[in-house]
Amino acid sequence: MPTYRKTPEAIARLTREQYRVTQQNGTEAPGSGALLHNHEPGIYVDIVSGEPLFASSAKFESGCGWPSFTRPIAPQAVSELRDTSHGMIRTEVRSAAGDSHLGHVFDDGPPDQGGLRYCINSASLRFVHRDNMAAEGYGAYLPQVEDRP
Repeated sequence: MPTYRKTPEAIARLTREQYRVTQQNGTEAPGSGALLHNHEPGIYVDIVSGEPLFASSAKFESGCGWPSFTRPIAPQAVSELRDTSHGMIRTEVRSAAGDSHLGHVFDDGPPDQGGLRYCINSASLRFVHRDNMAAEGYGAYLPQVEDRP
């Protein structure tokens, strides 16, 4: 298995918005993320470390303004931390290896799929289309990607 980690080179390649979101715990404006309406088959990886985070089969339209997923690609792919910023108590989601801020998880997701909604900033993700997954080293995750109508 590849080793995923944050490197100075990866941080230097980030746009201002990607840096603000992943390294400074920022949030992109609702409805503004490039991946919000992506319905292609594939996986979403950490923009910093490249570690696999979410599969397209777990993505759903929540109406919240950010890409939403019912579960991470593997439980160990993300870390969940208590977040008391902005006068709220929430659960922050970070990439496990890259330690990038991704977004938050809430308990208002589809009940038939576990009830969770991982509300994730597009700026923290890179999408790898199913057709490119094997060539980019993500072939092991192909079984988690399904065709979508």
